[in-house]
Amino acid sequence: MPAVSSVLVPYASYLRVYEPLAAFAEPERGHWRRYAARDGTPTAQDELRRSLADLLPTPPVPVPVHESADAFIAEVDGVVCVCPWRTRLRGWLALEELGEVLPVPLLDAVLPPVVRGQAAKDYERWRDRNPDARPWIRTAVWQVPVRWFTLFSDDERTFEPGAAEGAGAGEDSEDGGHGGDDGAKARVLRYRTPMVQARRRLARSLKTLRDTVDDGPLIEGLVDVGRWLEEFHPRSLVELDYGGLVHVLSCAQLAEDHSAADVAAAIAALREGDDEGAGEAYGRLTERWRAVRDRQFAN
Repeated sequence: MPAVSSVLVPYASYLRVYEPLAAFAEPERGHWRRYAARDGTPTAQDELRRSLADLLPTPPVPVPVHESADAFIAEVDGVVCVCPWRTRLRGWLALEELGEVLPVPLLDAVLPPVVRGQAAKDYERWRDRNPDARPWIRTAVWQVPVRWFTLFSDDERTFEPGAAEGAGAGEDSEDGGHGGDDGAKARVLRYRTPMVQARRRLARSLKTLRDTVDDGPLIEGLVDVGRWLEEFHPRSLVELDYGGLVHVLSCAQLAEDHSAADVAAAIAALREGDDEGAGEAYGRLTERWRAVRDRQFAN
């Protein structure tokens, strides 16, 4: 029987940066050193459950009162790297974007104007004290932005079929849409690459696109991601995690998903003047992700 704390995972993907301890000044460096040495550091599911719990009170709490002291931990060539959650900052940033996603009547029903107004005032005061703050995690719902794939190569892809948690529209028949048993290994699709590689690939992709196509959202998005990556230590690790999207797609669909390879093929074709090849690769990509985004509006 599923644990009481089991939740349906929002269909979101994540772009994360893990920085080495050397990137942090004291006393924060000491905090993360002790934190990483603990047993059982929290998982992505733990972060999700804590975030959703704040939405249950009346009125809801759209942004935590205190900043999270938790992080995701990764070890890279023997070096401990840290990706702070910064849940409060990310909550403020998500709240700013929410108005572009939901119609006003629905937004008012979910988060009353007085709640949003207070959160905006709190963020403005906090921002005045922390003008250089930036999140270590970026989030996208119902998609993985194309620009994120430019940072990775196909051989950096990791797919672990595991067990899907929660009911998803694309769940496999063997699960019956009910997820795995307690303790089952979670389903994962992710890419990881050194920061130096991510920056190099982004720069090459941006040059190719500027040389071959008109300015547009893709170029603007690459510029934005590039500026964000420049904020971090050069020996950081960059991770793209399909997150909740692994629960709406079947295991077979995920196994066949090589989106980073398709993006790399499209850009390489553009670089060589092969418009037809670029169109074929980009077509595979857009068809795959259009099918995912369309489920956002399914009944």
